[in-house]
Amino acid sequence: MQDIRYNADFNQRVVIRPEDYQWVDSPMPGVERMMLDRIGGEVARATSIVRYAPNSQFSPHEHSGGEEYLVLEGTFADEHGQYPVGTYARNPIGTAHTPVIGDDGATIFVKLHQFDANDSAHFTTATDIKNDSQKWLPGPTTGIEQLELHRYESEHVCLQRWQANTHMQSHQHDGGQEILVLQGTLLDEHGEYTKGTWIRMGHLSTHEPFTRSDGALIYVKSGHLPKA
Repeated sequence: MQDIRYNADFNQRVVIRPEDYQWVDSPMPGVERMMLDRIGGEVARATSIVRYAPNSQFSPHEHSGGEEYLVLEGTFADEHGQYPVGTYARNPIGTAHTPVIGDDGATIFVKLHQFDANDSAHFTTATDIKNDSQKWLPGPTTGIEQLELHRYESEHVCLQRWQANTHMQSHQHDGGQEILVLQGTLLDEHGEYTKGTWIRMGHLSTHEPFTRSDGALIYVKSGHLPKA
């Protein structure tokens, strides 16, 4: 793959909705990517949604810049285990695996080559997105519950569950923020974001998010984008 720069200006606000998805074949049969942002070739700093067909696989590879993923559909698997919907994983720099997918296929949200060299946390966490059995803690405002997934220096990753008709005051994102809507609908003064919508906001961006009758479940990553 030739070098690609896609949504590579991290100060730019980007919104990609499911109707915007354009799937691109990977080098492996049955594996497709929806690029959200990318800098590089086959080895790249990348944020993507990756769709594995039933009984597909990906070649063995090392995570030279680390890998973070959240299983959105089906069951992701490799030689280390099987990871159902809702599994959040961090594979730090130097780890390796060989994804092999079963009969139900899998779709994952994945971020590559975005680890700090000293961030060595290596784990998988079952968040029970569908079963809703995980114990969550109070979030940043009334009506929001939060499941902490990872913290390292300024980087923070969590899931947030917003009740219906919840409103958060306008706030600023030091180090930017990314959101992936997993269920329901999130809104702010800029628009409406249904399931599958990815939003990236740069350093010192602001917004005033809220929900209506269906609430929302969202993946949130903040404090990790360049401040220059």
